[in-house]
Amino acid sequence: MQVDLNGHVAIVTGGARGIGRAIVQDLVENGASVAIVDINAEGSERAARELTEAGNTCIGLAADVSDADQVERVVQQAVDRFGRIDILVNDAGIGNPERVLVHEQSLEMWNRVIGVDLTGVFLVSRAVIPIMLKQGDGRIVNISSIAGLVPLRLQTAYDAAKAGVAHLTRAMAAELGSKGIRVNAVAPGTMENVGIFYGPDGKSYTEQGRSLLAHVPLGRPGQFEEIAHAVLFLVSPEASYVTGVVLPVDGGWITSYHRDW
Repeated sequence: MQVDLNGHVAIVTGGARGIGRAIVQDLVENGASVAIVDINAEGSERAARELTEAGNTCIGLAADVSDADQVERVVQQAVDRFGRIDILVNDAGIGNPERVLVHEQSLEMWNRVIGVDLTGVFLVSRAVIPIMLKQGDGRIVNISSIAGLVPLRLQTAYDAAKAGVAHLTRAMAAELGSKGIRVNAVAPGTMENVGIFYGPDGKSYTEQGRSLLAHVPLGRPGQFEEIAHAVLFLVSPEASYVTGVVLPVDGGWITSYHRDW
């Protein structure tokens, strides 16, 4: 997909690797200048350097999105460098490493997951929206998850955070649409970065991988680029009448979640 983003400036949180890195790639390939924000300073700087050497316009910035002061600092750095912000992609997030029942979930882990995955979206958006309001235009895409639409077992903090992102997206769209800012979300399904799919040959699915993919009609995990392409559409001029949408990109996962019952 090719769209015209020349002259547009984007901030992508969690942009140093994975889905975020693929989103940055799509944005620069379509003409945008990008501030890559990641908690991993070395990673964001390396990604920006590689893209700049390839002829794109990028800077790498470091911040923990759950820290309001750090967020304000990097947003100001992006504005100082580029003068404006047209696109915000809130991709920074962490999983729920404590796979336990809800009453066994530690408060520390709960607060950390909610702080990054939900509060982080709020903090970065809060810092960027006033800039977009002055411009009279802006596009925000939040990365939710199918876990925010259909809960996954033993991941209560992650489920709650990603469901919060989905509804926060709708609330932001309702508030900001009349002010020229569109807000949407993408809800990725099972992605190939989950390290359980392939056996020693790197090609054949493991038994656990086959079991996990049994509920996906397309029969395979998603690729980072497929999430990035959905984000690219939502920030493009071609999506000018789309706001408040939470778009599953899940190979049909949700449609057959209850297929055996």
